[in-house]
Amino acid sequence: MNTSLKAFTAGALALSLGTAAVAADNSIKIGWTAWSDAEFVTKLTQRILEERMDYEVELVQTDIAPQYRGLADGNLDVMLMSWQPGTHADYMEKVCNDVVPLGILYTHARLGWAVPDYVPEETLASIEDLNKDEVKEKLDETITGIDPGAGITRLSKDAIDEYDLDDYELQISSGAGMTAALERAIRREEWIVVTAWSPHWMFGAHDLRYLEDPEEVLGSFERVVALARDGFYQEDIDAASFISRIQIPIDDLQSAMYDAQETSYEEAVTKYIENNEDRIDYWVTGEL
Repeated sequence: MNTSLKAFTAGALALSLGTAAVAADNSIKIGWTAWSDAEFVTKLTQRILEERMDYEVELVQTDIAPQYRGLADGNLDVMLMSWQPGTHADYMEKVCNDVVPLGILYTHARLGWAVPDYVPEETLASIEDLNKDEVKEKLDETITGIDPGAGITRLSKDAIDEYDLDDYELQISSGAGMTAALERAIRREEWIVVTAWSPHWMFGAHDLRYLEDPEEVLGSFERVVALARDGFYQEDIDAASFISRIQIPIDDLQSAMYDAQETSYEEAVTKYIENNEDRIDYWVTGEL
């Protein structure tokens, strides 16, 4: 009886696991962070996977560091926001043997500190100028940042050390908190320095400029890469191949992000799909 029970239990377990595997075949779990570019690209990818390729897509919103851990642990299938080679180098170093790059999503990305154009360039053109007494007073010795796990937050702390900006506070917030502070300052024509990156809708909404970074602490141009957990490509080559073909010109992406701010991400995704049918057909089929 014990032998029969064990056999039955083993068979039921095998059937259960087999059923779960079949159910999971058409399901993809994508990690994303509440940054405008990440939200647009992720929701665009979700829409195409669901409507054109019959997948079930679960979006998991979390900070960047847990996304890398989630891929390495196999709890996430894909993330669409790996800034390389510099910004996320420390995260990649920890998980490089457990993740697989699928392809470059867009190029000409960059990080920096930005100010509104009405801030006089003759007074504040470079990060080095932040040490001027008049600039400190205007800025209340504050750099307005985003979430603590972001690559630009880590690099901004390095910049404060490199440029001897010990009197300044890097104000930790979120992407939404940073843009809200920027818009509030612009309405009042107040000085502000924000941690910024391109692509971002705020460059379409406002006249901004990057401060010069002569020591290149904040890096140079980056590429944004789709990453998958180890084994995802072999298990689901159709979805992996589709994601590997996604590439968006950065100007198109910034325009779409601005549309999302003016309407919604869902409407911006719909508009982008309607205006780029041939491009999206190629992403899905691989046929030119």
